[in-house]
Amino acid sequence: MRNFALFDFKQKVNYKNEVLAGLTVAMTMIPESLSFAIFAGLSPLTGLYAAFLMGLITAILGGRPGMVSGGAGATIVVMMALISSHGVEYLFAAVALAGLIQILVGIFKLGKFVRLIPEPVMYGFLNGLAIIIFMAQIEQFKAVDQEQSAWLEGTQLWYMLGLVLLTIVIIQFVPKLTKAIPASLIAIVVIFAVVLIFQIDTKTVKDIAHIKGSFPPFHIPAIPFNLETLAIIFPYALMMASVGLIESLLTLTIVDELTDTRGNSNRECIAQGTANIANGFFSGMGGCAMIAQTFVNLNAGSRARLGGIIGALTILCIILFGSSIIEQIPMAALVGVMMMVAISTFKWGTFGMLNKMPKSDMFVCITVAAITVILHNLALAVLVGVIISALVFAWDNAKMIRARKHVDADGIKYYHIYGPLFFGSATTFMQKFDIATDPQQVIIDFSESRIVDMSALEALKKIQDRYHALGKQVYLQQVNDDGRRLIENTKGTITFKFK
Repeated sequence: MRNFALFDFKQKVNYKNEVLAGLTVAMTMIPESLSFAIFAGLSPLTGLYAAFLMGLITAILGGRPGMVSGGAGATIVVMMALISSHGVEYLFAAVALAGLIQILVGIFKLGKFVRLIPEPVMYGFLNGLAIIIFMAQIEQFKAVDQEQSAWLEGTQLWYMLGLVLLTIVIIQFVPKLTKAIPASLIAIVVIFAVVLIFQIDTKTVKDIAHIKGSFPPFHIPAIPFNLETLAIIFPYALMMASVGLIESLLTLTIVDELTDTRGNSNRECIAQGTANIANGFFSGMGGCAMIAQTFVNLNAGSRARLGGIIGALTILCIILFGSSIIEQIPMAALVGVMMMVAISTFKWGTFGMLNKMPKSDMFVCITVAAITVILHNLALAVLVGVIISALVFAWDNAKMIRARKHVDADGIKYYHIYGPLFFGSATTFMQKFDIATDPQQVIIDFSESRIVDMSALEALKKIQDRYHALGKQVYLQQVNDDGRRLIENTKGTITFKFK
C-alpha cells in the first residue's frame, strides 16, 4: 500500500507548507490554464477543468510527490489543428485516446527510456522553457480590447511595471526574513491588497476570462465511433501522448535531482494517462506535468502529494464558489511570480560551462533551446537533441576501433580488436586487414571488443568470404556471450569458426 500513500518522502510532512504551497500553485495555474484554453479557441472552463482533473489525479496516482500537472500549452498546441477542423468533441476523444496510449506506455514499462536523455538536452530544454515562460508574461503587458490587443501605455503601463517589480522584490527578499509562508503567496496577497487599498486601475484575472462554472460535467464525446474517426484522431492522440510524456518525465527527472529522491516513471505514465482519459469524458482539454507550477510548489515548501491535491481542489472551489474574488487578483502579481519561476528555471551555469563542455554538447544545448523557443515544440526539441547526441556518440565510438597485429611462432596471424564493432565502425574495421598478404590461418580476437549489431556481423562475414576466396581460414576468438547470441539468432545464415 505504500506506493499509493499520499506522502512518499521519509521525512515528516509539514502540513502548513503543503496547504500554502497548494494555494500558491492554484493562483499561478488559473491564468495559465485560461490563457492556453483561449489561445486554442476553447471555453475558459475547459482549461480550468483540465487543471483540476490533471492536478488531482496525478497528485494521487503519480510517480512522485511534489509534481504538479495541469492544462499545459505543450499538449494543447498539437491539438489546435484538430479543434479548428473537427471541433471540440473530436478533441475530447483524442485526449481520451492519448490517455490510453500513455497508460500502455506505463504498463509496458517504457517510461524508463527518459533516462537516455543526455544532460545537454536537459539544459537546453530547461533554458528554452524558461525563455518561453518569461516571454509569455510579456504578453500580459498588452491591453485587453475586443477588437485588438495593443501594448499598455501611460499610467497603466507604469502601474503594471511597478506592481510586477514589487512582486519580484517580495519573492526575492521575503525568504531572508521568514520561510513560514511561501514568498509567492505573500507577494500575491500584498499586491492584491495594494491594488484594493489604493484603487489602482490595473489588469486583473477578470480581464482574461470569467471562471465561474459547475463541477466538470460527464459526457461521452459526440462523435461517430468508427474506423474513419479513429484515423482522424489517432495521429493527434499519439502526438499529444508523446509530448505530454516527454514533458512529464523530464519534469520528474528534474524533481528527482532537486529533491535527491527517485520517482517512478512508469507509474507517472499511467497517472498521466488516467488523468487524460478523465479529461476526455469530463470536458477537459487534457494536459501534462507543468514544470513552472512544479517549481512554484517545491519552492513553496511542498514535499508530499498533499500540495498538489490542495492546489487541484482549490481550483475546483474557485470554479464553484470563489470566482468573483479570484477574478480581482491583479495579473501583475501572477506575472511577477511566473517571471521569478522563469529566472529560477534557467540554468545560468550554462554560460560558465560553454567554454568547458565539448563543442557537440554545446551545439546540442543551444539547438534544443532554440527549437523550444522558436517552435514551442518541446517533444521535437528533445527528440532532435537526443538524435544529435546519439549520432555524436556513434561517431566518437566509430573512431575508437583499432587492431593490434602479430604473428606467432606457428605462423598464425592474430588481430586483437579494440573498441566496439557496430554500424559506425564496420567500414574502418574492414580496412584493418591485410587479406592478400596474410598467412593461411588468421585469428580475430574480441577479448577487448564487442560485436554489437547486424552491421558488425555483415562486416565479419565479408572479411571471412575474402579470406576463403584466397583459400585461407579465419577464426573468431574470445567472442562474448552477447556476440555469440547475435550470431546464433541468424539461424545459420551467417556462420563463423571459433577458436
